Amino acid sequence: MTRPVPPAPAPAPVAQRLVIRYAKRGKMRFASQRDIARVIERGVRKAGLPVAFSAGFSPHPKISYAGGAPTGTASEAEYLEIALTGAASAPDVRDRLDAALPDGIDVIEVLELADAPGGISALRLEASQWHVVLPGVAPGEAARAVQAFLAADSVVVERLTSKGIRRLDARAGVVALELDRRAARDEDAGRVIIRMVVRHLTPAVRPNDILAALRTAAGPKASLAPSSPPLVTRLAQGPIGMQAHGAAAKGLQSEPRLPALGAAAVGHAAATAAPAARTNISCAARKGRDPASVPGSTTGDCPDARSRAIRQRIR
Repeated sequence: MTRPVPPAPAPAPVAQRLVIRYAKRGKMRFASQRDIARVIERGVRKAGLPVAFSAGFSPHPKISYAGGAPTGTASEAEYLEIALTGAASAPDVRDRLDAALPDGIDVIEVLELADAPGGISALRLEASQWHVVLPGVAPGEAARAVQAFLAADSVVVERLTSKGIRRLDARAGVVALELDRRAARDEDAGRVIIRMVVRHLTPAVRPNDILAALRTAAGPKASLAPSSPPLVTRLAQGPIGMQAHGAAAKGLQSEPRLPALGAAAVGHAAATAAPAARTNISCAARKGRDPASVPGSTTGDCPDARSRAIRQRIR
């Protein structure tokens, strides 16, 4: 006769929900979203945060993620929501979690539910701003490709997936697209910088799809192949419908927009939070610099997050 299995104790109730914005930098841009989730779960345990767990035979921490950046791309605007069983201050959670995470995963901002009502769903992450560096591409060739792409009604590209070849319209996902003016004027820079605002569609239109569409729109005679792999960084996520300016906005007056393209842009969490919680999208943006201009960095890495981690370890 089998003995009855005693019921498992009920999980502790959720006392607080936090929205966390973090950056994926350096070599961590090559980690998949699943690997990032494992790293964050280990960091939460190491930081000693009172994370809530689900019920059932295999409880798991209540952490939900917004659409992560594709593998191989960096990001200054990744979002997750975490449920805690005890109240904790946002600055304390930021410092403790940032100290527990490895280099390349940096906690930028923590918003309490009062600052972000409704959690991640209230952030309305409808589009992303991307910063793409193409080494070894001539500005003139890139400008002609961008002009041809924006003039097209549809640019279909193919993507190899686990289920075979998928065809999608890359033009449908682009809200705005422009060349960085400073990089375009500097003929000796040896690189081209493209800024783009891309809708979150299903299936998703990724920066690599848009680069392939630019080559298609430019024609076979165009030379848009970079001398080394492109450096792609997501600068911000947010809702469509906010006013934009710049060359990319010209000819798109009927299109909804995100904030201005470039380092001065403000992430949606900063735009919707309480005034005291408003921040720019990255450390480089707060200093008024282009993320790619930070010495020794291609993603705008800033020592602020690592300094917080060092202070936390010292304590």
